Amino acid sequence: MPRLIGAVQATTSGTQAQQITTFNSSGTFAAQPKTTNAWVLVVAGGGGAAMQGSGGGAGGYLEVPSHPLPLSPVPITVGAGGAGGYDGGSGGIPANTWGRNGSNSILGAAAPLTAIGGGGGVRGISGTPQVGQSGGSGAGSYRGGAGGFISGGAGTPGQGNPGGGSQGGGIGGGGGAGAAGVTPAPATPYQYIGGTGGVGLASSITGSSVYRAGGGGSSWQPGPAGSPWTSAGGLGGGGQSGRYALGFPPPNQPQAAAGTINTGGGGGAASEGHGAPVVMPGGSGTVIVNEPQVDYVDGTSSVWDLRAVFRAVKAGNWTN
Repeated sequence: MPRLIGAVQATTSGTQAQQITTFNSSGTFAAQPKTTNAWVLVVAGGGGAAMQGSGGGAGGYLEVPSHPLPLSPVPITVGAGGAGGYDGGSGGIPANTWGRNGSNSILGAAAPLTAIGGGGGVRGISGTPQVGQSGGSGAGSYRGGAGGFISGGAGTPGQGNPGGGSQGGGIGGGGGAGAAGVTPAPATPYQYIGGTGGVGLASSITGSSVYRAGGGGSSWQPGPAGSPWTSAGGLGGGGQSGRYALGFPPPNQPQAAAGTINTGGGGGAASEGHGAPVVMPGGSGTVIVNEPQVDYVDGTSSVWDLRAVFRAVKAGNWTN
C-alpha cells in the first residue's frame, strides 16, 4: 500500500435545526444556509359559492415531499378566496349570482409551484342547466328542472377533483382535493337538492394531521315543510350551504358558510338572500415550507500518496 502524505485542514460540524414556515399571506421565503430540499405544501384560494346555486370548488392542492430550493430568497403568493355570488339577479343573472374563482398560490419564481384557484359556483338563468366552473377543484353543476345528467366543473390534474354533477333538479357539490363533489339523486320530493362538498386532503407538514381544500356544499330549495336546507362542506374547510346568505341573519335559520381561511375550502351556497350583502367566499390559501434537520461537516482533509507526489515533482507541477 502506498504511503500517504498531506495536509489536514480544519473542519467544523454541527446541526441545522428543522424549521417550519407558514405563509398565510404573500411574502418572501429565505431558506436556511444548509437547506437544499424541503417538504412543501401549496394550496390555492377556494372558489366562491353561487346564490341559489352550487358550492365552490376547493383551491388546487400541491404537496411535494422533497422540493429543491435555491440559495436566494423566493417570492410567495398566497391566493385569496373567490367572492361569492349575491342576490338581486332576476332569473339568476350570472354576473350577479355566480361565484368567482379563487386566486392561484405560488412558491418561487423560476420553475414555480403553482396551485390553481378553485372554480366558482354557478346558477342557470331561470333554471337553465349550467356546468360548474373549472379550477384547482371544479364547482358543482346546476340543473334547475327535470332532465339528464350535467357534469360538474373540471379539476386540475394532480391538484383536485371535479365538482358534482346534477340531474333532475339536483345541484352538484363543489369538488375537493381528496374527492369529487357529490352528485345528488334526482330531486323528488324536493324542488332542488344540494350535493355535499368533496373531502379535502390531510397533511402532517406542520407536525399534526390537518385537512385542507374541501369543497363547498350546494344550496337546497325544499318543497315540503321540514325539508333540510343545508348540505355539508367537505372536510378541509369547505363551507356548508344554508337557507340564507351571511349578511341576512334571521334567527334560528341555517346560514351559508364561507370556506375556512387559509385552507383553500370552497364557499357554501345559499338558497335565499333577500337583497342582503352576501359573504360566501372561498377560503384563502396557504404556503408551508418544512425544512428538514441537516447534520453537516464543513472543511476537508487533503492527502496524496508518494507516487502521485513523485510524478507531480518530476513534471514540475508540485508547489510546496
